[in-house]
Amino acid sequence: MPTVISQPPPLRLAIAPGVTSSRLSDLLALQRAEEPEVTIALLEVRGDEILGGLKDGHYDAAMSLQGATDSALHTQPLWIEHMAVAMPLRSSLMDHAKLAIAELLDHPVFRWQAESCPLLDQRLSSLPAVSRQSTQYVASFEMLALKVAAGYGVGICTQSRIERAHGWGLIMRSLVDGPYEVVTYLQRPYVQATPATERFERRALQVAATI
Repeated sequence: MPTVISQPPPLRLAIAPGVTSSRLSDLLALQRAEEPEVTIALLEVRGDEILGGLKDGHYDAAMSLQGATDSALHTQPLWIEHMAVAMPLRSSLMDHAKLAIAELLDHPVFRWQAESCPLLDQRLSSLPAVSRQSTQYVASFEMLALKVAAGYGVGICTQSRIERAHGWGLIMRSLVDGPYEVVTYLQRPYVQATPATERFERRALQVAATI
């Protein structure tokens, strides 16, 4: 009888909303090239559900924008994205090479909360009440880009997303009073890490090192 070769179990990877797709794509491509026999099961999971899912064994690892302080989890920062201002092509702010948060207060500001940036959220929450009312939260980057391109206000999101959406009618200006940064983390349980998960982590650090 022919020998039956068992397939290794899939690596269950939870992905939180807002995780930068281009660098994650590079990582997944490297994983497929170097270890094609291991299937990656990609699971879209809300950020507030990831930690419990890791500890309960539902996922082998996770990519998240929220660093965990839980002693049962290993959290490894990978890469950093800088926040910037997305503006429509005819914005009155176009003459500014760089912008501070205070210079946006006369405009509705759209914010996609999935891109977790604690310093930015703290800064926005510390604004006077009238200014805070001009901050509007949207459910996706696509909705943010749609409203900004149509001239309804400006958006604050990661530079790479604004650059990729240039053809949608957006221009970008840097923020100067930060640094306002979004960090992507790889998280996994300390005690339940499989060899495949540890190899995946090494590849994630390899991709992060090339940035």
